[in-house]
Amino acid sequence: MNAWMLAPSTLLAAALALPAPSRACEDCDHAKSHAAHAGMVAMAAPGAKGAAPSKVVKGVRTIELSVTSDGFVPAVVKAKAGETVRLVVTRKVQRTCATEIVMKDFGVNQPLPLDKPVTVTVKPTKAGAYRYACGMDMIAGQLVAE
Repeated sequence: MNAWMLAPSTLLAAALALPAPSRACEDCDHAKSHAAHAGMVAMAAPGAKGAAPSKVVKGVRTIELSVTSDGFVPAVVKAKAGETVRLVVTRKVQRTCATEIVMKDFGVNQPLPLDKPVTVTVKPTKAGAYRYACGMDMIAGQLVAE
């Protein structure tokens, strides 16, 4: 499904949920893609095609994320409440404000060096959506525990 195929109200809701580009945001490559990102967030809803592939080994779910000029990709990842989740995050672009990953619900604030995978391990004990974002809270995604 392309962003242009989504209902206007869906795109509007997704766009309104994103912060407007700030001056700091203008300094990075993603500033021009806020509208496009709104469409990607709407399309990446839990269960949507294109959701992050993951694998479970010995009770630990491993999910790979990238930081690109589009932000965190994928923008939504899924897991089960109560399971340990290992996010392996690789920043693939130099110009971005997402040089760290912050998950306030879990006390995570981890630097993301360029082209080096960083592992963040969390355990969502309750069902719900847990936000991951850059340090400025401008670029974000969600870990959805079901």
